[in-house]
Amino acid sequence: MAATDVTPTRMELIKTKDRIRLAAKGHKLLKQKRDALILEFFKILKKAKDLRGRLIEQLQEAYKSVGLAGLYHTTYELESVALERRKEMVLDIEVKNVMGVKIPHIEKGAVPEMAVELTHSAKIDAAVEKFEEVLTMIVELAETETAIRRLILEIGKTKRRVNALEYVLIPRLEQQKRDISFRLDEMERDSFVSLKVLKRKLETRPG
Repeated sequence: MAATDVTPTRMELIKTKDRIRLAAKGHKLLKQKRDALILEFFKILKKAKDLRGRLIEQLQEAYKSVGLAGLYHTTYELESVALERRKEMVLDIEVKNVMGVKIPHIEKGAVPEMAVELTHSAKIDAAVEKFEEVLTMIVELAETETAIRRLILEIGKTKRRVNALEYVLIPRLEQQKRDISFRLDEMERDSFVSLKVLKRKLETRPG
């Protein structure tokens, strides 16, 4: 609402001051939320960076273990084990709330082991174990990357709301308050002058 559309009354001035106080309080709370989200973002970003580094190392170890197993087993044997161990992955997903942002917490669910007929060597078992660890780490990284994306979106939204209050709404309300105060003062001066003129007329009026 533009200041020119506001009726310059004492009540409207009080309402405008109340809106300014409310907007200032909202601005403060949103800034606190923005700062908390940014801190959380950098914390999770560091975790993601560490996870990526560990995942690369773990993948290198896993591929080395497969290469080592390949020295003792044929490609057919390795492919047979891979098909044998193939199973549907179960994910347990919970949602946690971080400053109003819903972030998934993902864990690999337990899957019952199937009975197998093949006898594995220690080299194959080691390779399987390494890739199981890789898979667990990928799930953890997926959770972290999802949290980062959602935090970025919420930080952007919160920043826009902070800026809208700081640079648009609050300045507009402050200007509105000044305009109302000025017009009220002007009306009071006009009334005072009118009263003086009326009083003078009454005083000079023949008895």
